[in-house]
Amino acid sequence: MELISCLTQWDVLKSLSAIASPATIQFIVQSASWIFLAAIVARYGSDASAGYQTAIRLIVFFILPAWGISNAAATLVGQNLGANQPDRAEISVKTIAKYNAILMGGVMCFFFVLAVPLINFFIPPASIAQHDYAVDALRVISSGYILYGVSMVLMQAFNGAGDTRTPTWISFVGFWLLQIPMAWTLAIHFKMGPMGVFIAIPVAESVIAFIYMWFFRKGKWKLVKV
Repeated sequence: MELISCLTQWDVLKSLSAIASPATIQFIVQSASWIFLAAIVARYGSDASAGYQTAIRLIVFFILPAWGISNAAATLVGQNLGANQPDRAEISVKTIAKYNAILMGGVMCFFFVLAVPLINFFIPPASIAQHDYAVDALRVISSGYILYGVSMVLMQAFNGAGDTRTPTWISFVGFWLLQIPMAWTLAIHFKMGPMGVFIAIPVAESVIAFIYMWFFRKGKWKLVKV
């Protein structure tokens, strides 16, 4: 009996590792890419770096509610697939994605209209260069918010289904093979400076969202066995 129990526990640990390992790499891939973007911006001086970091702090703060909503997708997908209700899982994801997109669209409009007073709260207008970098970063990066909202939900849907490998590969391709090279090319080769980095972020995030949509529609995530 003890041998059977040990074998069973080992099988559970192997299953958990198979799911958790790609999810861990997924987080590292996404987080590390932002370090490289910050390094590119820092090449253009302290004003550019400070303005960019201020905008990023605001962006992350306002993204948190959307992350909370998107986490519901993982829960509902896991629950419905466990109950052999894949169609209901798909409907749940589409519903959550719609509401998340609406929320993020509202935040995007909020940033476009109130970018200047928001940045004024953190950076005095007297620091003209730093202030302008922050306003530009906030407006440009948030322009992709609607698709950010959709991709967040779809990523969590895959994770909830136990398919953590697909989001990991999508993140690697989107961030490391598209976003970082594009940011470097626009900023340095085309001499756009920090604005090149700002533009690369929503472009890459939008491409990532469309890749997620494509894989989601294929429906293989419904067949994953955990």
